[in-house]
Amino acid sequence: MIVDYHMHLRAPDESIEHTVEAVEPYVERAAERGIDEIGFTEHVYYFEQTRHLWSMPYHLERCVYDIEPYVTAVVEAKRRGSPVKLGIEVDYEPAREEETAEALAPYPWDYVLGSIHFLDGLGIDAEPSLVGSIGVEGAWERYYDSLTGAARSGLFDSLAHPDLVKFHGPEIDWDWDALADSLDGVAIEVSSAGLHKPHGRLYPSPAFLEAARARNLPITLASDAHVADNVGRDLDRAVDHARDAGYDTVTVFDRRESRQEPLG
Repeated sequence: MIVDYHMHLRAPDESIEHTVEAVEPYVERAAERGIDEIGFTEHVYYFEQTRHLWSMPYHLERCVYDIEPYVTAVVEAKRRGSPVKLGIEVDYEPAREEETAEALAPYPWDYVLGSIHFLDGLGIDAEPSLVGSIGVEGAWERYYDSLTGAARSGLFDSLAHPDLVKFHGPEIDWDWDALADSLDGVAIEVSSAGLHKPHGRLYPSPAFLEAARARNLPITLASDAHVADNVGRDLDRAVDHARDAGYDTVTVFDRRESRQEPLG
């Protein structure tokens, strides 16, 4: 089975379009590329129901949409028989776990995807960057401490682009075994999105993924498409990456219950 469990429901110009009609081009492109199931994971900070979670202008400026049309569009597409799942991408906010859980609770998520894009007001994949501000080693330590916190929070079913911190600066040696141990209980995302970033690398690194496989951490697959044309983009390379690390199954979610299916 091939899934693409990270994408954003948008119009062709990447503007917000949370309608069941907008789902259809994503489903069509997935079918063309041999993908069995897709999952939508709009950024939670776009929704006014989560405004109380945010303090950064980046989030607050975007936090203007009602969540109900998004949920309704994906649930209706699912009801009509489309191979889609309702997900959400949630920036992890340390010390706001309870508020985050309460904000997510009213909705019938199939899975919740955790991510870290900012720490201490500095970007992981944006400027001004955490790496540029405190150096590579300090940024990596701060990032992976937060990733461990996200895994242990109980909020998330899978962690998006889990080594996103490599976006800026060089990759350095890390204790991947200890990191993988700290992520027990959550899936990690194998993503082709990094191939289309300046660094041009898959997420996560081979060493990270091999350590995760050695500890039987489950995986999901992702393109991180922001338009329908990019659904499944280079996902074959993500699948090969997972196989090279020893994976032969992929995680499938339904109403926050997971199961393993043969990969491919």
